[in-house]
Amino acid sequence: MGGHIDCYLDCASFYGTIAFNYLLKNRKLLAGHDVDVEFHPVFLGGINVGSGNKPPWSLPAKAKYGQFDGDRAKKYHNMEKISAPDFFPPLTLLPQRALCFIKANHPNTTFEKTWARFFDAMWIDHINITVPADLASVLAGTKLYSEQEVEAIMKATQEKEWKDKLLANTQKVLDQGAFGAPWFWVRNAEGVEEPFFGSDRFHFMWEFLGIPWQDIAIIPKGEAKPKL
Repeated sequence: MGGHIDCYLDCASFYGTIAFNYLLKNRKLLAGHDVDVEFHPVFLGGINVGSGNKPPWSLPAKAKYGQFDGDRAKKYHNMEKISAPDFFPPLTLLPQRALCFIKANHPNTTFEKTWARFFDAMWIDHINITVPADLASVLAGTKLYSEQEVEAIMKATQEKEWKDKLLANTQKVLDQGAFGAPWFWVRNAEGVEEPFFGSDRFHFMWEFLGIPWQDIAIIPKGEAKPKL
């Protein structure tokens, strides 16, 4: 039995955007170590309320520090094009329900390409995909769906089945102890499972999964080498 990473995300999450792209970038390397990755939509607002957590931007000290941390994270991951839209924080129920429907009714590659587009729409193009017309336009613009399929996805965002599915996903991670996103539930080759949180704990995850990795090391003065 190999390892498995369940990654729970909301397109409203800045660090979720980073984690999503980082895992996609490293998926082939992970597969080489018999570790697979699966993405799941959750509602971050529901996680915050259900856990009693407060979003970082709602606490002045965290909000101030977040400007530094966010810029550092973007530079490190070569994602400096992303920035918070003027409609932040968005209420992402519609796009997250749409993703639940797409995950259940379309190929996984289509699901992941759509999620990648949602992240870009939100964090690069600053399109408010929480607005039905804008969400439908972004879906159509992916060229992944026919006009009828876009209509079916938009209809699903208002149906009880997909409202309940997003609620169930969100409750599942709350039961696991989640207090934000990105949230990971990871199983190693021995069948042991543990939670991980955030976009800067992957080295702990690799250690848990038994994947060889290189630690951050200070290079002695005069022996500087280019960053990898």
